[in-house]
Parts: sequence; C-alpha cells; structure tokens
Amino acid sequence: MIRGVDGTSVGTGRSTILARGTRPKPVSAGAPVTSVPPAKFFVNRGIVSSRTDLLNLLRPLLKQTVTYRFLRGRELVAHGTGWVERIVMDQPDVSTYFTPLAICVNIDSFEHLEFETRPDQLIVYSLVQGDERVVIEFAPIEGSSPSPFAPHQLEFDTSGFVQMELLGLERDEA
Repeated sequence: MIRGVDGTSVGTGRSTILARGTRPKPVSAGAPVTSVPPAKFFVNRGIVSSRTDLLNLLRPLLKQTVTYRFLRGRELVAHGTGWVERIVMDQPDVSTYFTPLAICVNIDSFEHLEFETRPDQLIVYSLVQGDERVVIEFAPIEGSSPSPFAPHQLEFDTSGFVQMELLGLERDEA
C-alpha cells in the first residue's frame, strides 16, 4: 500500500499519478469493482447464446443450399435440402421455417447455437430450442462425400427386367 504525504492511501503497488494539490477519493470497502469481462473466444467449435453472435455465425449460410435435420430428443422428425432465403433478428412476426424451396431462420426462435468444424473444414450448425434441434450443414459439392440426407437419384435395378412392346393398330389396318 502506498500512502500519500497526508497519510491517505493512493495505490496498491501500481504507480498512481496525482495532480498537485489533489487528494485521492476514498474507496468504500463494500463498493463492487466493475470489470468488463472479455469477449468469448471460439476456435472451430462452441456454444453461442448471444443473438449477435448467432447472426454472425449463420450469415455465411445466406443464399446457400444446405441440408437440414429436425430432431426432437433423439428422434429424427424431418430432413431435407433447402435454400437459405433469410436470416432475421428482432422481427417477432417472422417465423422460422425449413422447406426444400426456402429456408427462413429467425434467431429469436432458438435458445442457442452449437457449431463444430468437420474434417473437410465445413461447419455443422445445431440450432437448439428445448429438446428440439435443427442441424444444418452445407449441401455436398459434386465429387465430395455426400451427406446421407442429401437428395439422390432413385436407383432402379434393370438386371432382371423383361422388355415388352405393345403394338397398336396402324391407320391403314383400321
């Protein structure tokens, strides 16, 4: 503790500069020390609950094709692939919806966002509300390993089929 010429406390080991003729204000013993906590720090994964952080993390999905899975508890309720049309915040009249034609995400519909970077450097987003979650991933690019929920061409086994030709009456025969 450093004491001034008049016996008042002016510091606690850190250098304190006082203007000539001024006295330090006494600090009450019960006064809370206000300290602004540092911003959170994430690298490749994390859980975000700040609405601004949710918006910043989801912004790269805008105008992208993504796959989505809707889970209630551990049960898969729905899945599909869609186009992200809108990401909104502070608009309580706008609903969150997922369809193959359009996806709109209202950040206020969710408690928090969990994100994790896959080995191929793409991010998996999980929007959580209670025991429900929507998992969003970028749709696979041609030539990459497809997601099991990505749309694919219906496969038809043609090895054991019989070809039949139907002959109709021609005009001359009628």
